[in-house]
Amino acid sequence: MADRPYHHGDLRAALIANAERALAERGPSALSLRELAREAGVSHAAPGRHFKDKQALLDALALTGFDRLTGRLEDALAAVGEDGVRTRVLALARTYVGFAIDNAALLDLMYARKHDPRSSAQLSAAMERLLDTVVRPIVDGQSDGEIAGGDPWPVAMTVSAALHGFATLKAAAPPEKVEESLAEVVRVLFEGLAPR
Repeated sequence: MADRPYHHGDLRAALIANAERALAERGPSALSLRELAREAGVSHAAPGRHFKDKQALLDALALTGFDRLTGRLEDALAAVGEDGVRTRVLALARTYVGFAIDNAALLDLMYARKHDPRSSAQLSAAMERLLDTVVRPIVDGQSDGEIAGGDPWPVAMTVSAALHGFATLKAAAPPEKVEESLAEVVRVLFEGLAPR
C-alpha cells in the first residue's frame, strides 16, 4: 500500500471529510494521517502534500468547523431579516445549538484548537468572524434600545456561554424539548434574573 501512487480528485477535502467522521466516531486521539490516507485510497505519504502533520490536519478541521458554523449563523440571521433583536438572537441560538448537538466532537475540537498556542493565524481569524457574527445583533439591539448599553462583548460572551452550556446539557434531549427549553433560555437572557 505504501507504494500506491498519489491519485485523487480532491484529496484535501476527502481527508478533512474522513477526519471529521473519524473524530465523531473515535475522538481526536484516534486521528492518523496514515489511516486517513488508507481510507482515501492513496499512499501514506500523499496527505503530506496538504498537511505537514496531525496538528495541521486538526487546525484545518477546526477551521472548516468555524467556517461552516459562521456560515450557518449568517444564513439564520439573513432568514429572519431585520425582525426584532430577540428574534435574531433566538435564530442564532437555534442554529448554534443545532450545530453543537449535531457536531459535538467537532465543536470540542474547534474550541480546543482555538486555545492552542500552536494554532494558525487563519484559525484565529475564523474565530473572530464567528464572534463578529454573534456580537452584531447585540450591537444592533443596543442601538435599538432592546439591550442595555455598554460594552457588547460581555453580553455576547454571556449569550455564547449560555448556549454552549445548554447544548451540552440537552445533547440527548428530544428536539421538541430542546426548542421549548431554548426559547425559555433566550427569554431569561433578555429579561434577566432580577424580579420585575
